[in-house]
Amino acid sequence: MKAIMLMFDSLNRRFLPPYGCDWTVAPNFTRLARRSVTFDRSYVCSMPCMPARRELHTARPNFLHRSWGPLEPFDDSIPQMLRDAGVYTHLATDHYHYWEDGGATYHNRYSTSEFFRGQEGDLWRGQVADPVLPANGVGRQSRLDPYVRQDLVNRAAMAREADRPQARTFAAGLDFIRRNAREDNWLLQIETFDPHEPFDSDRRYKDLYPYDHDAWFYDWPAYRHVEETPEQVRHVRHEYAALVSQCDAYLGDVLDQMDRLDLWKDTMLIVWTDHGFMLGEHDCWAKVWQPFYQEIAHTPFFVWDPRCGASGERRRALVQPALDIGPTLLECFGVAATPDMLGKPLTPVLRDDTALRDGALFGLHGAQVNVTDGRYVYMRGPATPDNAPLFNYTLMPTAMRGYLAADSLQAAALAPPFGFTKGQPTLKLPARSWVREDAVRDTLLWDIERDPEQREPIADAAVERRMATLLARLMMEAEAPEEQFERLGIS
Repeated sequence: MKAIMLMFDSLNRRFLPPYGCDWTVAPNFTRLARRSVTFDRSYVCSMPCMPARRELHTARPNFLHRSWGPLEPFDDSIPQMLRDAGVYTHLATDHYHYWEDGGATYHNRYSTSEFFRGQEGDLWRGQVADPVLPANGVGRQSRLDPYVRQDLVNRAAMAREADRPQARTFAAGLDFIRRNAREDNWLLQIETFDPHEPFDSDRRYKDLYPYDHDAWFYDWPAYRHVEETPEQVRHVRHEYAALVSQCDAYLGDVLDQMDRLDLWKDTMLIVWTDHGFMLGEHDCWAKVWQPFYQEIAHTPFFVWDPRCGASGERRRALVQPALDIGPTLLECFGVAATPDMLGKPLTPVLRDDTALRDGALFGLHGAQVNVTDGRYVYMRGPATPDNAPLFNYTLMPTAMRGYLAADSLQAAALAPPFGFTKGQPTLKLPARSWVREDAVRDTLLWDIERDPEQREPIADAAVERRMATLLARLMMEAEAPEEQFERLGIS
C-alpha cells in the first residue's frame, strides 16, 4: 500500500467547482471529484497553520491547551509512528513556518524531507537595499513594512513559474513518485503554502480571468474589515482565483502521474486544506480575528481509497481531516493508533457514509469555542470580561517566530500531567489571545441548512442547550483545562 497526501493552505471550498463554484477555472478539482469521495461536512479543528499540523501528527485538538507551537515531547507523531513501523515517509513542502521556532520539530518526524523557500515574508533571500515598492500598492502593500519588503525581495528571485516555491515543491513530489512508484509501503506528503496570501500567481493563471491584473499591486489583504472599494475587492478575489487555478494545475500533474504509472489500484490519495479564507464575505478579510464563519471552518476534502474503491460519490457524515487523516493512514498501513488519539479512521464513511461522530469541536486558543453537529453551528464566546483565565500548557515555550513572552515565562508554574502527556507535567504559562476580543466575544447560534451564508443568527433555547451540552462533552473528552470552562461560563 502507498499513500499520497496533498495539502493546500487557506483553500476556500466555495471557489471550487465540486462545491458549486461556476466561475473559477479548476478542471482538475472536478477531475479529482470524479476519481474520489467528496466530503460535504468537513470541518477544521484548531486554527491556524501549525495548530492544524500538530493535529495531523497527533490526532488530538490543539487549541484548548496552547496556541501556535511545535510538537511536544509527549506527542505521538503519526509520521514518526509510520516511519518506526517500516513505512517510508517523505515530506516535500514550501510551507516556510516549518523553518521558524514554532514549527521546527515537525519535519524531523519523517524519514526524509525537503523544503523550498520563498513564500510570503519568509526570511530567505538576503538583500540590504530596499526593493522598489510599486506606486499602485493598496492596503498593507502601499507601504514597505518588513513582511512586504521581504516578500518583494523573495518575488524578485522568481522570474519564471518554475522558480516559484509551489512549482519546485510539486516537482520534488512528482520526482519522488516517479522514482518510487514500483516500491511499496510509503507515504508522500506534498504540502504547499498556496493559495495562502499573498495571492501571487504566474501571469498565465491571471489571464484566465477578466480583470485588469495591473490595476493595483494588491494581492495581500490585511486581517481586518473591508475598507477597499468594490473594484478592489473584486480584484483581490480574482487574484485569489488565479492562484487557485495555479494550485489546480499542479494537482493535475499529480493526477496525470497517477494515471501514467497506474497508481490508482494501490495508492491512497488524500487532498485537503488546513482552513479556508475570507475574501470580503461578512465584510471581512482573512482569518482568525473574526468568528469562524463557514468560509473558514467548512473545508474541501477529497479521498481516494483503493481498498473500498468509492469514486465520484459524496459523503455527508461529519469529519475533521486534521484529526481523522492520521488514524486513517495508521489503519491503511496496519499500525495501531494510540489511546490518546481522538481522530477516527475514515473507512466507514468512505465505505457507506457511516457516521464517525455526532459533533465537531473547533476554534483558536483564546477565542470562541465552536461546535457543529452538521446542521447547527454554536459559537460560545467568553463569559468573563477580560477573557480570562487563559493559559498555555507546554514543554516547548515557543510561539510562531520566537519564544513565548518573558513575563509569561517568569510566571510559569508546573501543572500536573494531563492524561495525554504520558506522566509528564507541563509548564502552565499565562496567555493572551491573538485575536481582537470584540470580534469573538459574542455567543452565536446558526442554522446552516436554512442559512448557509450565516446572515442571521437564530435564538432557540432548546437547540442552544443541546449544542452547549455537546460542546461541553467534547471539551471534556479532549481533557480541556478547567479554566476553559470557567472562561466560557460552562459549569
